[in-house]
Amino acid sequence: MKTRQDKVIISCAVTGSVHTPTMSPHLPLTPDQIAAQAIEAAEAGAAILHLHARDPRDGRPTSDPAVFDAFVPRIRDATDAVINITTGGSTRMTLEERLAYPLRAKPEMCSLNMGSMNFSIHPAARRIAAWRHDWEKPYIEGMEDLIFRNTFRDIRHILKVLGDDCGTRFEFECYDMGHLYNLAHFVDEGLVRGPLFIQAIFGILGGLGPDPENVATMRTTADRLFGRDGYRFSVLGAGRHQMPLVTMGAILGGNVRVGLEDSLYLSKGQLATSCAEQVLKIRGILEALSLEIASPDEARAMLGLKGSHAVAF
Repeated sequence: MKTRQDKVIISCAVTGSVHTPTMSPHLPLTPDQIAAQAIEAAEAGAAILHLHARDPRDGRPTSDPAVFDAFVPRIRDATDAVINITTGGSTRMTLEERLAYPLRAKPEMCSLNMGSMNFSIHPAARRIAAWRHDWEKPYIEGMEDLIFRNTFRDIRHILKVLGDDCGTRFEFECYDMGHLYNLAHFVDEGLVRGPLFIQAIFGILGGLGPDPENVATMRTTADRLFGRDGYRFSVLGAGRHQMPLVTMGAILGGNVRVGLEDSLYLSKGQLATSCAEQVLKIRGILEALSLEIASPDEARAMLGLKGSHAVAF
């Protein structure tokens, strides 16, 4: 077991596909907004930028490669951060739609949800009286009757066409204990090789709850399955649980993820005006704990990435 704390990788998930424009005026929706917030987050200390796309007309999630192309190369040109493209998209996208841009871009890293699951924030609709766009209310309420699909065959396909064929490595998103065992299955099958980057996610309805004890349990379970030296641990806390849980993850020797995809707030009752605000806040907490922040190139070395020279955008 490691006795020395490694540098901490800060990931920033810039916009996602869950929150809608009505929920925050600061949520980046257009290519200009997504690029600007991503670049600011990198300047604030984020080594990895986790990216989704939005339809610039009304902010709904999109998988259109043309929209990604309107901001991803701009981020590449302005920063040396690792660009991580979602393969999750949204619950309403097919697997083919979700992979359309990643297969074209061949990025250094992609996210990969490690199982099919209920994934919902439908109770949030009850708190909103007026919506900016007519698509938002049915989109949020409709999550109650939707499943995010990633079957074993889907995951195997993604590992082959992106991992083996494109040299892309993965942020393995684990929303529940069983997702760690799913990942262990693919390791045992020889389809995944280390170093693994496990993103443990807490506080999403349908996944593991935001109890601090769950963070420790996910960490010790990953230790049993992969060995402490066989993976890199990272923590994502949804909503108001963001800062406490990611801080706990760092204290346990892990890495952290923040961003407006995961939480719209900076503190209780205070909306974050940008992703960079959240990056700066967690960076301040980490440095106050005498933890060092990893640069993009240090993150590349820690995660065994192919390098920005080997992408196709």
